[in-house]
Amino acid sequence: MKISFKHISYFLLFILGLNMTLISCTSDLDVTPGDDDEFLSETFFQDPASYKQVLAKLYAGLYVGGNDGDGAADIAGLGGDFSSYLRLLFVTQELPTDEAIIAWADGTLPTMNAQTWSPANEFLAGTFSRAFYEISIANEFLRQTTDEKLSARGVDASLKGEIATFRAEARFLRAYSYYNLMDLFGNVPITTENDPVGFFYPEQKTRAEVFAFVESELKDLDNSLATSRTNEYGRVDKTAAKFLLAQIYLNAKVYIGEDKFNEAATLSNDIITSSGYTFANVAYKDLFSADNNRNGAQSEFIFPIVSDGNAIRATGGGMSFIMHASIGGSMDAASRGMDGGWQGIRTRKEFVNLFPDANGIADKRGTFYTEGQELNIANVGTFTDGYAVTKYINVNADGSAAQRNDIPDIDFPMFRLTDVYLMYAEATLRGATSGNTATALGYVNKIRARANAQAITTAGLTLDFILDERGRELFWECHRRTDLIRFGKFTGGSKIWQWKGGSINGSATASYRDLMPIPARNIQANPTLKQNPGY
Repeated sequence: MKISFKHISYFLLFILGLNMTLISCTSDLDVTPGDDDEFLSETFFQDPASYKQVLAKLYAGLYVGGNDGDGAADIAGLGGDFSSYLRLLFVTQELPTDEAIIAWADGTLPTMNAQTWSPANEFLAGTFSRAFYEISIANEFLRQTTDEKLSARGVDASLKGEIATFRAEARFLRAYSYYNLMDLFGNVPITTENDPVGFFYPEQKTRAEVFAFVESELKDLDNSLATSRTNEYGRVDKTAAKFLLAQIYLNAKVYIGEDKFNEAATLSNDIITSSGYTFANVAYKDLFSADNNRNGAQSEFIFPIVSDGNAIRATGGGMSFIMHASIGGSMDAASRGMDGGWQGIRTRKEFVNLFPDANGIADKRGTFYTEGQELNIANVGTFTDGYAVTKYINVNADGSAAQRNDIPDIDFPMFRLTDVYLMYAEATLRGATSGNTATALGYVNKIRARANAQAITTAGLTLDFILDERGRELFWECHRRTDLIRFGKFTGGSKIWQWKGGSINGSATASYRDLMPIPARNIQANPTLKQNPGY
């Protein structure tokens, strides 16, 4: 048993089903009470427990695809599991990079491997729609929890206090979705609880305007989110907002053309020294095991997407997708704590080469299954072409079994303290006046010591090293595409990997692909949307 909040969230995803395809089928980016006879209605909110239930639905929406007991999708054009938010983030952040490649030929999925996608790509449409779906629920929750509405319902002062925190968390989750939209698509509409309910064409904003909105929200949330380390595990606090703010500042040169590395370093230092989150004194592998919510790894998890084999029934969303799809060939699924493999995801040789065995010291983060696997990927559709990855395991740190073998217990570490160490180091190297090189070096070597990797000297602490180290430490945690873009190595020819551009030896790709296209079906639904250049 993990936490009661998590069990509420996954249970609700099946009892509060929204049978909607509204976001992807019309131009309306908002959910209204009229879309469902019960959910988010005045009658529904007569129950004092309903407020936490809707918040739980927002958190659970990061993991699963469908919202009904039958697993049906709430995003038109994608099956329920295919529209899982976490699964779609993995597809967009990992498959176009050197860290991952998938064998499957479902629809336009192969184009994600090669950076050859088009506006008709259904997985990009699913990502766009999934993020706005989360935003729409957050907006309606905020509309239904104003002081005026709570007073009219006779909500007592104690519950009002709780709801104020719930509202802050809903705003954070909304800001997180806007961050993903800004990062992936650039210019997108912004809708809030202050916009009209019903059919309308929300105005597309520039990337800079979306950045300003996210920045403003995250700054303001420092006044209303729970104090760091005081919230239930799986729910965000002030530190999560600081983390996301540091992240957008680190990428500000990409997003708005402005250098905000000093702000990134200052926030990172604040998190490291004052948040109460601590570097986990566990083996690296235990950070990604079935009991990573309680084996000590949780001390550095600032924002986990919680999973549970008993409380969730999404067999192909979130961590279930990552685990099943990464097992194949001669791998023993049972040893991974799973009931089988789907022979899909593995990694490319250029990423494997980031783990040299220097002086006989093997970096323990290089978790590859090589038996029967070829390092070279001659055929993308053959799972045994390319080394398999064994980073995540649905087995407890002590070797005991997880709750079940079809749906994993592994929590996905979306934000963790180790990333903050690396953000501080990078911002310092990029000229942050608030950063200290010796301190940055200490953080990096602390990370490497846990991995049994050789310590580096100040001379070795370069930006190229940081990019590689981020790959070694954070691979398959949905950061690689954003990182490569920040370093100018996602598109173009300065960094080549197999099948980049669609050829076995890799080739340069056009710089406009640093942004994904606005999905064609969303432009059809809202003709006021303008396509990104190049598409």
